[in-house]
Amino acid sequence: WIRLSRSFDERSHSYLGYVLLMDGQIGEEEREFWIGLGKGAQAKHQLQVGDRASGLGRSVSDLRKEVAELYKISKLAATERFAASVMHSPPPWVGVPPTLEVYRERGHRRLAARTYDTKCRSCLWGCRMPVEMIIDHWNPQQRRYRMETFCYGPTACDLYRAGPKRKVPGRRGMTYVEEDWIDEQETSHRGPDD
Repeated sequence: WIRLSRSFDERSHSYLGYVLLMDGQIGEEEREFWIGLGKGAQAKHQLQVGDRASGLGRSVSDLRKEVAELYKISKLAATERFAASVMHSPPPWVGVPPTLEVYRERGHRRLAARTYDTKCRSCLWGCRMPVEMIIDHWNPQQRRYRMETFCYGPTACDLYRAGPKRKVPGRRGMTYVEEDWIDEQETSHRGPDD
């Protein structure tokens, strides 16, 4: 559950927790939905791809600012655990996600939205995050919102596709283009398989 704030050529992250894609039931409706899970709840329950769980959650108030539809999950219980013997060879990588500190330390690269949707949604390194863009420093109420996808995984992953460079709108029609060197700098401390 990572949020990204952009203001032209500046960016900052807030590492809040985990966002899990569930295939289940909300009320009487059967469908896929995203839940936001706090750091402590994930540490306690160690949920991973394939687990079954139940709980109660609140609807988020502003879907422009969140990936999850539900958060503040209570009465969370893992009802069935994913059998480790069923796991396949990566990628995508599955298992219990690492701590938020590990994600922050690893850094990320932009990931093509189509690649994320078709190949990386179940990978513990794939991330879809809400982005809040401040368009004008002098008028910080002027904001726009969108979703962006990123990869925290090994730089040698065969599934990885960067996709188009991200463009950030600025005041008076200016646009900042986030070049490839930013992704390279974010992950330069890691080896290709790390």
